[in-house]
Order: sequence, then structure tokens, then C-alpha cells
Amino acid sequence: MECDLASKECIPCKGGVPPLAGKELTELLENLGNAWEIEDGKKLAKEYKFKNFREALAFTNRVGDLAEAQGHHPDIHLSWGRVKIIIWTHKIGGLTESDFILAAKAEQLPR
Repeated sequence: MECDLASKECIPCKGGVPPLAGKELTELLENLGNAWEIEDGKKLAKEYKFKNFREALAFTNRVGDLAEAQGHHPDIHLSWGRVKIIIWTHKIGGLTESDFILAAKAEQLPR
């Protein structure tokens, strides 16, 4: 399943769909790459490192702008020199393709 996730748009989930699992989940994670991991079997997570708080905060704001534009909002944890992004689809308690799309778009943001 080779695809350019970052070129797609997030689609709001209205619920009633099963979370991704198995081969489909594994393939999307491999396609995403860039050290993203699956936490608790249902969340995408990655920690970014920065030289200082200001750079981490600026990246956090860029992620926030992206989230608003996509209508898909991750948990963002900011600390000195670090930003951790955790993405999942709350309505289904797991992952959809849109979660991977948002992660791929986050990878394209300037650091």
C-alpha cells in the first residue's frame, strides 16, 4: 500500500467504523516512517527534539495551525526542547487513515 499520505486531506470520522488493525495498520505505519510509533495499540505518537523552548513552542504552534486547517486535533505535549504529538480518532478509540495523514503532514512542517 504505497501512497503519499501528506497529499491527502483528513476526513472527519462520524463514528461507527472499526479502528484500523492488522496488516492495514502495519502498512500505514511503515509508509509513514520517520520514527512514528503506535502506543497502546490505538494511538500514533512521536517526540520531536529542539534546541530550546522557543523552537519547540514555534513547532507546537505550527502543529496547532495544521490541526485547525485539517479539522483533526492531536494531543500536543510541550516541554523544554521537546514536543510530543499523540494522534488518534477519539470517536472510535483507535486509528483511521486520517490520523496517518495528519502525522505525515506534521512531518512536512518546518522545524
